Amino acid sequence: MHNIDPAKIIAVANQKGGVGKTTTAINLAAGLSELQLSVLLIDLDPQGNATTGVGVQKEEATQTVYDLLVSNAPIDEVIVPTAVENLDIVASTTDLSSADIELISNEKRSFLLRDVLRSVDMTALGYDYVIIDCPPSLNLLTVNAMVAAHSILVPLQSEFFALEGLSQLMITIREVREAANPALRIEGVVMTMHDQRNNLAQQVENDARDVLKDLVFKTVIPRNVRVSEAPSYAQSVLEYDPRSSGSQAYRALAKEFLRRQRDQEGV
Repeated sequence: MHNIDPAKIIAVANQKGGVGKTTTAINLAAGLSELQLSVLLIDLDPQGNATTGVGVQKEEATQTVYDLLVSNAPIDEVIVPTAVENLDIVASTTDLSSADIELISNEKRSFLLRDVLRSVDMTALGYDYVIIDCPPSLNLLTVNAMVAAHSILVPLQSEFFALEGLSQLMITIREVREAANPALRIEGVVMTMHDQRNNLAQQVENDARDVLKDLVFKTVIPRNVRVSEAPSYAQSVLEYDPRSSGSQAYRALAKEFLRRQRDQEGV
């Protein structure tokens, strides 16, 4: 680890399930780590799919994101290395599903993750990026991610009604800006599970670009069987099949993401 600046924190969020959110979180993290950046992936979804998707078994993680939020465990005690160079994870288990209820009486309940990730202890760990995989709902866990994050990355499936679900997400982002994180911005929207031969998918992409303009990444993630298979082998698609169209797309996304970051910083 080599970075002494605070890590950039990106929340991958969409309250709609099945849009490639966890897949995007895992493969963007893997793509950035392949570019020699030091990345921490935080699995904030009680289903724990990002955890198993990078090859970490639940029993390997003696402490999880639940301990981080509910029991105030130190950040360095909950980080688990993955088999991918430069990529670590804070794992999740089903324990996390009760966190909403357990934290309801905590006055700082929306700021718990922010207090950890923006702390001196975290900076000392030297990560370049923290990628948070949010649950598929706009609950307290997702709000914690948005309050902690510098920006939100939104995966959008190329299907009918895709844009309709975005309006609720945008309202939540606006509320978080007003109440807790005024600097929060939208990193961009990534079109996922895109079938080039499907007229509807093409129409959804065109609509998204018309409405959201430059917020939509140029890189489009294709519907690709290798991307779907990779999690069952506990790997990112970049490891599972480095030459597949899915791997190439996620590599391109990581590079475009970095370009945007540099533009944002005026580098």
